[in-house]
Amino acid sequence: MPTYLYECEKCGRFEEFQNMSEEPLNECPECKSEVKRIIGSPGIIFKGSNFYVNQEQKSAAKSKSKNEKIS
Repeated sequence: MPTYLYECEKCGRFEEFQNMSEEPLNECPECKSEVKRIIGSPGIIFKGSNFYVNQEQKSAAKSKSKNEKIS
């Protein structure tokens, strides 16, 4: 289930777990005032060795240093 971020004028921001087929919340569960759904960036975690921007540079530096040691 996705997590949606909402903002209440009185209580501030809060997260709510909802199915994608459910309607957005209209009122705050705490104070029953009007809420707005906030569109934000998702939390993404990249795992593994292929996601580093400078990975190619590190690999090239390692192979260069190995070649220097052999010479």
